[in-house]
Amino acid sequence: MNSSAPAIPELLAPAGSFEKLVTAIHYGADAVYLSGKKFGLRAKAANFDEQGISQAVDYAHQRGVKVYVTVNIIAHHDDFQGLDRYLHRLDEAAVDAIIVSDPGILQVARSLVPALPIHLSTQANVTNSRSASFWVEQGVARLNLARELNLEEIATICEQVRAEIEVFAHGALCISYSGRCMLSTYMTGRDANRGECAHPCRYSYALVEEKRPGEYFPVYEDERGTYIFNAKDLCLLNSLPELLAAGVSSLKIEGRMKSIFYVGGVVRVYRAALDYLRQIDPALWSRPQSIEMPAPFLEEIEKTGTRGMSLNFAHQKPGPGDMLYDSSRVDQDYEPVAVVRGNSQAEVEVELRNVCHQGEVVEYMGPGIEVRRFQVAAMRDADGSEVSRGNPGDRLYWQLREPDRDFLVNAIFRRKKS
Repeated sequence: MNSSAPAIPELLAPAGSFEKLVTAIHYGADAVYLSGKKFGLRAKAANFDEQGISQAVDYAHQRGVKVYVTVNIIAHHDDFQGLDRYLHRLDEAAVDAIIVSDPGILQVARSLVPALPIHLSTQANVTNSRSASFWVEQGVARLNLARELNLEEIATICEQVRAEIEVFAHGALCISYSGRCMLSTYMTGRDANRGECAHPCRYSYALVEEKRPGEYFPVYEDERGTYIFNAKDLCLLNSLPELLAAGVSSLKIEGRMKSIFYVGGVVRVYRAALDYLRQIDPALWSRPQSIEMPAPFLEEIEKTGTRGMSLNFAHQKPGPGDMLYDSSRVDQDYEPVAVVRGNSQAEVEVELRNVCHQGEVVEYMGPGIEVRRFQVAAMRDADGSEVSRGNPGDRLYWQLREPDRDFLVNAIFRRKKS
């Protein structure tokens, strides 16, 4: 095997709102993906109107970051209303690519905006190189592969297909094949394949016998609980060396519905991990499976997760251990406290995201995975009045013990829950 170091792939982050876009870029994303008000698969996210997309593109491009827009619903006839105009607007906004899964939408895009690159969504379920080559022949520049592939299959597609290959590396998993699911439609009338998923796979279930209405019998899965469809979240952090060696072009993080704490925390760790792999001895790449990621990377990612972690199909088929049966999510030991909005030698201006009291110990999430701890010695409001308690949304000025002049605007302070 070639011992030269592989290329470092793009780090692609979710941007469910403008603030999440700012946070993802702050913590090192090379590209972000977002949705307009229609045609995307996360209709319940804040998303962007047409002016907002233009502003997002301007902000990202000024910082050397690309913007991809999801147009990845499985379209019905009436979904094509307004599509032509929307595609022209995206082209005028200079987005870097659109993400598509429906062949009809792809056909329209190639005809109307032929210069706009097309990325294939994981919803298209590409699981082999022949399927990948078919889509490349249709004009697709990049393929986001199905999440049901192992590392060897990913490497084979990268080797045999002349297109950029993107894979999900982190985030929520769907129990249905690459996210194509009808459960939400049947249970709530909200079509997951048109952007309105109600996430019934995260519900707790019980059994009702036909002749005993109103009597609910618990459903047990190995005596661990009733969340029988609830998959743990994907985390391929420790498999990054093998993903890089496979030749992937982009590593994608799921999470447009997640908080800025999640987006910033995950992007921060994966950025640091890729930068770490960039500088290791090139000779180590002769055996990428032997490259071990330092423990602090995984320790940091565990402070931002929601449902535990799974390797999914990367090394073997998932089993019962990749499900979370006893709750919809795992309790987290850490939570966000504030976002930096300004800084001076004497104090730091913050916008609170949780209640904060004078005297608390907070942790600054800077670049890399280093965490610095500070005590909030005093707080004052914009009028200069000292306050002992701040509430979510408050703009306050912190005086910290052992202050630091290197706090960056848009960085996050967190704390360990008591």
